[in-house]
Amino acid sequence: MATIPEDTPKGLFSRLRQGLARSREQLAGGVGRLVLGKKVIDADLLEELEALLLQADLGSAATREVMDSVTERVRRNELTDPAALQAALRESLLDILRPRAQPWSPEKGHSQVLLMVGINGAGKTTTIGKLAARWKAEGFTVVLAAGDTFRAAAVEQLQGWGRRAQVPVVAQGTGADSASVIFDALTTTRARGSDLLIADTAGRLHTQGHLMEELKKIRRVLGKQDPEAPQQIWLVLDAGTGQNALNQARQFHDAVGLTGICITKLDGTAKGGVVAAIAKALPIPIRYIGVGEQVEDLRPFDPESFVDALFAESKS
Repeated sequence: MATIPEDTPKGLFSRLRQGLARSREQLAGGVGRLVLGKKVIDADLLEELEALLLQADLGSAATREVMDSVTERVRRNELTDPAALQAALRESLLDILRPRAQPWSPEKGHSQVLLMVGINGAGKTTTIGKLAARWKAEGFTVVLAAGDTFRAAAVEQLQGWGRRAQVPVVAQGTGADSASVIFDALTTTRARGSDLLIADTAGRLHTQGHLMEELKKIRRVLGKQDPEAPQQIWLVLDAGTGQNALNQARQFHDAVGLTGICITKLDGTAKGGVVAAIAKALPIPIRYIGVGEQVEDLRPFDPESFVDALFAESKS
C-alpha cells in the first residue's frame, strides 16, 4: 500500500531533530561553546561568530545578513548577554528562511507535470519515489516517467518505486530519447485523467552545457502537448555538497527556470546551514527536505520546525 506512516507531531519533530544532529552540533553546539564563560558580546566574539557561521555553510550572503542583524542589536544595547546569541541567531535565520517556505501539491484533474532535475547522486530518483508515495497516499493520481535513460539502473529503480507506491511508470529502453519518453508519459497521464506526471531526468553536472540543452528540449517537447507544461521544475540537491549546491542551483535556474528545490541527505552532513545559503541567495521556494531513508523523512520544508531542530536542546 502507498501509505505514509502516521506519526504524532512530537514524533515527527524527534525524527527531524535526529536527522539534523550533525548540523546542530556544528551550528548550535558551536555557538554554545563560543559563548561559554563569556560575560560580554565584544568585537572578538562577533568575529568568532562570523567565522563559525561560514564554517556551518551559511554562505557569505546569509552570514552577512545574520551578522548585520546581531551587530545592530548589540550596538543598540538590545543584545548584551552572550547566552542570548542563540536566540538572536534563530530569529535571524527564520527571517531568511520564511520567504522560501511555499508548499506545493498537485491539483485534482489537471494533469500537471513536475520535472525533476539534478546532478548524479543527489537522490533525484529516490525523491521522486517518495513524493509519489506521499501524494498517492493523499489521494492524488500520479504517473512516473523514466526519463533517465542513460543510467543503467535508473529505470529499474524508478519502476521499483512505482510498485512500492502503486503508481504506473512509463518507460522505454536504455538509451531512448528522454524527451520522447516524457512526451509519451504525458500522453498517458492525460488519457488516464491523472493529476500529476513526475518525470525523472538523467543526472547531469550543471557545467555540462549540452546536457542542459537537453532539458530545454524536454520543455519544448512537452509544450507541444500542453503549453503550460512543465508546470513545475524542481532541482534535487545533496546537502553534503555544501556551497557547491548553491552553484548548481544558480546554473540550473539560469538554464531552465526552477520553481522549487528539494534538499536531500541532511542527516548525513554537518552542512545544514546550506539551506540558509540557498534561501538567501536565490528566489526559489524550498519545497522539501530529506532527513532520512524512510518515505516520511522527506518532508515539506517548514522553517520553524527546521530551526527548532537545529537549536532545541531537549525537544523530542
